[in-house]
Amino acid sequence: MGPRGAARTHKPVTAVHILRLAAGGDGVGKLPDGKTVFVPRTAPGDVVTLTGLREHKRFARARLDLLIETSRERVEPRCPHYTNDECGGCQLQHLNYEAQLQSRRSFVGDALRRLGKQEIPDPAIVPAIGTYDYRTKLTLHVSEDGRRIGLHRYGRPNEVFDLEWCHITIPDLMELWQVVRTLRPFLPARLLQVVLRLDRSGGRHVVVRVGEGEVWSGFDRLRGELERSGTPATIWYQPEGGAARAVAGAGEAFPATVFEQVNPEMGDRVRTFALEQLGNVSGHLVWDLYAGIGESTAQLIAMGARVESVEVDRRAVAEAEARGPAARRITGRVEDVLGELHQPGLVIVNPPRTGMDHRVCTGLNRVAPRRMVYISCDPATLARDLQRLERFRLSLVQAFDLFPQTTHVETVAILETV
Repeated sequence: MGPRGAARTHKPVTAVHILRLAAGGDGVGKLPDGKTVFVPRTAPGDVVTLTGLREHKRFARARLDLLIETSRERVEPRCPHYTNDECGGCQLQHLNYEAQLQSRRSFVGDALRRLGKQEIPDPAIVPAIGTYDYRTKLTLHVSEDGRRIGLHRYGRPNEVFDLEWCHITIPDLMELWQVVRTLRPFLPARLLQVVLRLDRSGGRHVVVRVGEGEVWSGFDRLRGELERSGTPATIWYQPEGGAARAVAGAGEAFPATVFEQVNPEMGDRVRTFALEQLGNVSGHLVWDLYAGIGESTAQLIAMGARVESVEVDRRAVAEAEARGPAARRITGRVEDVLGELHQPGLVIVNPPRTGMDHRVCTGLNRVAPRRMVYISCDPATLARDLQRLERFRLSLVQAFDLFPQTTHVETVAILETV
């Protein structure tokens, strides 16, 4: 008998009907005793048998054993890695696109109702422009033995499989990868990650992340081989815990390690919609918090606003200043510098997946701008922050599908002071 509270492992059980999808993409069913079970790679309407069942006190987890009845929402995944290697980069390739959209709507609606205590229906969602070939950045990991470079298997973060082609990444980067993966001898011995990125001007970037103390002298040879293959790229070197620097190629004209939306065209649509929701900004002081490379700031100034922006990444701030136009830009954590800002009339926030620090919510409650737009990439942290923003009421929610084939969803929430 195992320790008290430990999960129990069983043999395959009787057929289970999959009812819906959970926020992480797992199918949700009921065991014969009524306990909820989460099953990856299943679709609402599937009837399945399970293997690897592990029961916990309030729920269970299992893997798909046999598909007895097939949901009408199920499709054949385009990417061989999704099935053959159980790639964790995508979670929903086995669902048709309409089912994916409905699931992402439900992820947002459920989080806002259950965690945010908002009495609202599932929000409308703006479909993606393209459902494959859209990512302009891909981070590849290295296996512990250093033999494989690729992506993690679903639910097994310690296992890495060799990537041949990622079907949600833009082909220009995958063509670059076809060459880079053959040049393993030119990469550092203590390689940690390889990041492929395409910038807005079409420039390719290879960011090589290495272990602490690693000295790498092969970057010129790597760049030369890429040029000879017809896939030139800027090579960046980034030691563990340190900043990246361009070591071969086009210099530092583009900061390849700063955050930028990996689906730029859809990201532009989100930003345009969010700024429109602020209403007439002309002559108003607007806070742009978590400002990144200053794209929202630039649009706000073009609309006649005065802007104070805050961003923690110094390289992103430098890029924003280089792009212009002029604004009052503060480098630092939002929670640390909020007191340095002047009273705003309007606010736009675009925090990371972890959401806003509770001190930011407190500060926003204190200054109580007339309207605030919150751009979120995680429904759960959005819901938590809405609970903290006691001086505001939620007036509108709009979802955007920036990440087809995955469970991620972008949400724009419009808040008014009460």
